[in-house]
Amino acid sequence: MRGAPTILHLDMDAFYASAEQAAKPSLRGKPVIVGGLGPRGVVATASYEARVFGVHSAMAMAQARRLCPNAAFLIPRFALYRKVSDKVMALLHTLSPLVEPLSLDEAFVDLEAGGTEPTVEAARAVAERLRADIRAVTGLTGSVGLAGSKMLAKIGSEQAKPDGLVVIEPGTERDLLGPMSVRTLPGVGPATAEALRRAGIHTVAETREAGEAELVRLLGRAHGASLFLMAEGRDERPVVAERDAKSISVEDTFDVDLTDRTRVQLEIARLADRCVRRLREAGRSGRTVVIKVRRYDFSTLTRSETLRGPTDDPAVVREAAARLIDGVDTTAGVRLLGVGVSGLADYTQEDLFAQAAQAAQAAQAAQAAQAAQAAQAARAAQTPQAAHEAVADAGRPPGPERPEPVGEGAGEASEDAEKPRRWLPGSDVRHAEYGAGWVQGSGVGRVTVRFEEPWSPPGRVRTFSVDDPALQPADPLPLLRPDADADAAADSGEAEGADPPPGAVADSAPGKAADPQADRGVAADLAPEEIADSDPGGTPAPDAGEGIGPGPDEAEGRDGQAPEPGGGSEHAPAPAGGGVSP
Repeated sequence: MRGAPTILHLDMDAFYASAEQAAKPSLRGKPVIVGGLGPRGVVATASYEARVFGVHSAMAMAQARRLCPNAAFLIPRFALYRKVSDKVMALLHTLSPLVEPLSLDEAFVDLEAGGTEPTVEAARAVAERLRADIRAVTGLTGSVGLAGSKMLAKIGSEQAKPDGLVVIEPGTERDLLGPMSVRTLPGVGPATAEALRRAGIHTVAETREAGEAELVRLLGRAHGASLFLMAEGRDERPVVAERDAKSISVEDTFDVDLTDRTRVQLEIARLADRCVRRLREAGRSGRTVVIKVRRYDFSTLTRSETLRGPTDDPAVVREAAARLIDGVDTTAGVRLLGVGVSGLADYTQEDLFAQAAQAAQAAQAAQAAQAAQAAQAARAAQTPQAAHEAVADAGRPPGPERPEPVGEGAGEASEDAEKPRRWLPGSDVRHAEYGAGWVQGSGVGRVTVRFEEPWSPPGRVRTFSVDDPALQPADPLPLLRPDADADAAADSGEAEGADPPPGAVADSAPGKAADPQADRGVAADLAPEEIADSDPGGTPAPDAGEGIGPGPDEAEGRDGQAPEPGGGSEHAPAPAGGGVSP
């Protein structure tokens, strides 16, 4: 741990909710809750106006609706959050080459590596300028902690919320930490806290007084020794610019427990394919396939199989996952399924056996198709013209080359294509006549849209048929007017405390509220992979705590769920069940 406060921790204030308020003028200053809107959804982030009512991250969405029924309940829009996050991270990289992102809205920065003088005054000036630049470039606010270690810097940013700066000066660490709960220390989750509670240890001061030997006896050598150093205020962890992913995984939580074995197997196959898509997008391969099953009673188990070598073949991962789920009893009901790949590598060692099996299956399919075409040729040989056409068809390679004639089953596809579109609360739309807007709610064949832009006054609400051809999904708009955004980027190096440029959303982030809790969410307002990867069309959304193989301190009940459509009416928001309350 360094003496000077040169480790900076930035945490954006209620990031998802603040971004939604900045994007939707009608929601500024009002409670906004972002997360999974289904029966088993959880809160990703709540605005400070909603926190006054007791709503907080990781809370069940059903409970949040009871506590704050008049809030705006919105789905996450990760495309927007990533764009804002990229701008924030770019500002951090101007301060130092050592930037350690923890999530979309949180990061550590080693200021000394960037040339900042190791003094309290110099570090404070850099932090103040950073906060002003973030507001100017994004229209949002962030809280900053400065200290000599990562642990203390994070504690400082939590104390600074919202929109503040806390500097923990050398020599004050022990007094600051002493009265805090032991859960404040990194690595202390519910299981560790319970073990300490049984020993009569509740605060950091009591942890320190217990001594290293007692902590080792209670928690084991590695964990106990590390916890004692943390209680002393010593944290030697460096800021690491690049954090290599250990695994890639996807999870889905279901509105209704799955009991049908065939459905479980189909969901595992679908998850395996999604996992491989992520694996390939990351340019990685993996050696170990893992499945995760959470039963109806919240009991969770994992099963894994290690392959002969790393692979990114969807068939290989799918077959391994299928073998693993075959060994799990799911008859009592499953609320969550997950598939992951660990043991990542930057290359792929092809599975020759799987390739041979696939080639054999393809050859068998080709032979069967050719035999069927030959039989058809023989049956059609009743007339010279028919025989000529059938023989010509039999000579073609197998595979669909011409559209199938319309028959009894053809109507099913067209019927699916004509199903009403789903309009999820908070999603972006554009109307041919009224322009850009966002969905307030939908149901009973209608969708309610408020037409406004981030830089416009609160807009008017209109209601349309869900299949109105003039209404189409759209990409998120930037939080600042494009010309103002360019001006802000050019002026980001001005003196600290400068007012945001014209068009900046000065009131997008609420002021301090009577919420005693720090802005702590599930995995820092959820990791970027979570919820965003939900398949359109009504498939379940990933679990909020996405990942395979939970540790002993993983909190239960963190299931994210895709939002459901609610009701809508003319010039009025949708009623409870989906969308925004008036």
